[in-house]
Amino acid sequence: MIRPLLALLLALFLGGAMPLAAWAGPVQWQEVPAGPEGRQWWDSGSLRLNRQGELSVLSRFSPAAKEGKKPARGQLYVMQLNCGERLYRDQQVNGLPQLGAEWQLAQAEGLVAAVLSQACAAAHDQGLA
Repeated sequence: MIRPLLALLLALFLGGAMPLAAWAGPVQWQEVPAGPEGRQWWDSGSLRLNRQGELSVLSRFSPAAKEGKKPARGQLYVMQLNCGERLYRDQQVNGLPQLGAEWQLAQAEGLVAAVLSQACAAAHDQGLA
């Protein structure tokens, strides 16, 4: 079951795209510093350990507007994070499972690296990582 607030955010943000898996707790978007590729947020209320003990978090990305073009639509992700090795993989994109997604190294800079750093620090503070 999708919580009403998340369903509303999805409808507004994605214009009625497929729903994302339900998350317990309120949506608490935390924005990381914007970069040339766009803006990204992560939901501090969605930090969870999955059955394999991996950290997961809901995030959203909004690409930077290209000059003279209509802004591209953003995307919602359920990301799995390996804090110790600075790895991530996308478990879902806009509610669609990403079967067989490979672990990727988060670069030293950039939006994903900032999400990984902030989410892992918050998870550590909560005793999750």
